[in-house]
This record gives sequence, structure tokens and C-alpha cells, in this order.
Amino acid sequence: MADLFSEAARERQAENAPLAVRLRPATLDELVGQTHVLGKGSALRLAIERDRPPSMILFGPPGTGKTTVARIVAERTGAVFEEISAVSARVDDVRAIIARARERLGANDLRTILFIDEIHRFNKAQQDSVLHAVEDGLVTLIGATTENPYFEVNSALLSRCTVIELVALSEEELGVVVRRGAGVLETQVGDDVAGLIAGRAGGDARAALQILELAYATASAEGAPVSEAHVLDASRKRPLLYDRKGDQHYDFASAFIKSMRGGDVDASVYYLAAMLEAGEDPRFIARRMVILASEDVGNANPNALVVAVAAAQALEHVGLPEAQLNLAQAAIYLALAPKSNASAVAIWEARSDVREHGNARPPAMLRSTGHEGAAQARGHGQGYAYPHDDPAGFEVSYLPEELRGRRYYRPSGQGEEQADGGDDR
Repeated sequence: MADLFSEAARERQAENAPLAVRLRPATLDELVGQTHVLGKGSALRLAIERDRPPSMILFGPPGTGKTTVARIVAERTGAVFEEISAVSARVDDVRAIIARARERLGANDLRTILFIDEIHRFNKAQQDSVLHAVEDGLVTLIGATTENPYFEVNSALLSRCTVIELVALSEEELGVVVRRGAGVLETQVGDDVAGLIAGRAGGDARAALQILELAYATASAEGAPVSEAHVLDASRKRPLLYDRKGDQHYDFASAFIKSMRGGDVDASVYYLAAMLEAGEDPRFIARRMVILASEDVGNANPNALVVAVAAAQALEHVGLPEAQLNLAQAAIYLALAPKSNASAVAIWEARSDVREHGNARPPAMLRSTGHEGAAQARGHGQGYAYPHDDPAGFEVSYLPEELRGRRYYRPSGQGEEQADGGDDR
């Protein structure tokens, strides 16, 4: 009786499943996109078609086919397919799968493929629990993650897997997915509607089908064909591909900094807006601008540091959303400012000399004269010319004797940072 109810539940679940589940590709030929790794004749495709898939980590944005690829492997393989989610699985669950894999390999010569969804959620101990089974070939691991595995998966496991990056689908590819979905729904969508859905989905096939399904339901309730208005109603906010601890965080921050450094005002404002819209910590953004003000503008415009610090302080006083104005003003000021990294190079080179040669003692004339008797006996302060009284004090070198002639600060000649004609080191 339980089996009958279970079978009925499975049938009804399939009928009521979201469109993205009903439309999930069953073969590599049905898969849309990812031709850079799964195109005809590619190494990975041949390995899957010949039932010899390597252990692999599939990573990429949501809706790019990570789970789909794993299920296609499950359909094609002669191995037993075991699937777990790192969200709920424990080390004991992994060990039980490995024990079953060892038993079936010894008894029936059957291989096991272990699919771990959201593998980045496994901690180090959980990842280590599967390490030796992968290394020994007892299981073939397929891990799926939206996070960069080089940040989230330990190096020992990475070295035993092929890392496959899947990319967001293009609008043309999403258009194919949308038209397939319309066929399953037994409706039609025009090119303009399909293009709008593709544009609103942000490279995510699952999101595109969700938008289509909701727009279709709304249109059906009205007894009308799916229109652009239905699509806009079903997708009120475009999904943003961003992770405050992963690739997107670092990529957008890098683009923001390099745009300001390169003087591109529009790009600087755009990347600032992209980070704010995605929920980036505004304090992080402010800190990066304060650093850039000294590292890349420096004394070519000393006010840049004043503006950046003022923006950071304004953020603390005002908060978002109003502080977006302060951050934008500072970003534009920094982008437009003349650039010099002379101050940054000076401290980098000076610290390099200290690390390499040690902290050379100041010359005797510069050493402390706090204890008059000891200072006199040791020659401290002798020969020192007080610059306010004796202009000769501006003409001597104050570096330790073994570093005389070193030049750390070399003015760029940009903006207020006037070149002094000195030679490089």
C-alpha cells in the first residue's frame, strides 16, 4: 500500500513540478549552452559519452546546468549514482555511501558516482571524508557549487578533481530555453517577449523558465496571450549575480578600483552602483577609496585623501541610501584626479630594504639626546643643524650611512606633485 501511495506521489509531483524541472535536459544534445566544455568532440563530452567521467567540480552561477550535467551522467553511466546535498548531509552519510561503494565494487564490479550538491557547504572534515575514496578511485566525485572552488574546496580534494567552470547563458541561448518552455506550456511567445524574458533572467535558465511560467499563468487567468506587461509583472527585479565572499565580490571591487585608477568616471560610478545594488558592504567600498586616494592619487592631489575620508565619515553619519551620494562624489573625484603612485612606491621600497637589510641605525647626529650625559659621551646630536636656524639642515642626508644615496620618493610631476629632477635609485 505504501508503495502504491509513493508511486502516485511521484507521478503527481512530476505533473506539478516547476517548468524548469519538467524541462530539464536528459541528454547532452538537449543541453543549451556550455559548448566551451561540452561541445562536440570536447574532452569532457567524450568522457561522459564513453561512461568514463572523471571526478570533477562543476562551478558557475545558478541556472547554468550544474545539476543537469550530473543527472545526464547518471542517465548514461553504468555505475550506481548516489546523490546527497551538502546542506543536510553529515560525515556519517558520506561514509555510508563509501562503504556501499566498496561493497558493490568487490561483489559485483560496479562503480559508484557520488554527486554532492552545494559542495562548498561541506566543511574541511566533511571534504576530507571523501578524499581517499576519490584518490583510490573507489568513487567518482561530481561536486556542484555556485562558489569558486579555489576559495571553498580544500586543495587536496581539488588536486584530485577536474574543475569545470560553467558560464551564464547568453540571451540567445536563453531564448532557445524560453521557446522550449513555451512548447511544454502549449503556448506561443513572440520574439520580443522571449527577448525580454531572456534579458530579465540574468543568464539563469531556471529564472527564465520561472518568469515564463508565472507570466503564462497570469496571462491565462486574463484569457490573453503572454505579453511584455506580463513578463515585467513576473520579473519585478532583475536577478543580480553577486556574492559578497566569492568571485563577484572580488571581480567588481577590482573593476571599481581599476576604473578609478584609469580615470574612467562612468565605469567607476557603474561598478559602485552594481556593488550597492547587490548589497555589498558600503564600508568596504569606502575603505577601498581611502586606500586608492593614497596609493594611486597621492600627492598629485592631496585633497583626494581628504575627500575619501570625508565620504567614509559621511557614510557612518548618514548611512544608506543617502550616503550613496557621498560615495559617488568621492568615486568621481578620485577618478578625475591626477594620478601618482610615488608615495606608495616609496613606502613599499623602504620596507623592502628594511626586510632585506634590517633596520639600519640612524646617524649619530639624529639619535636621541634625552639623557644629556650619555648623549654627549656617545656623540649623539653632534653635527646636527637645526633647519629653522641653519638652512644647511635642509641640505644634508638623514638616511643611515649605509643607505646614503637611496631615493624612495620620486615625484611623478603629475598635478601638485612636482618633479624635483632627482635620479632613480
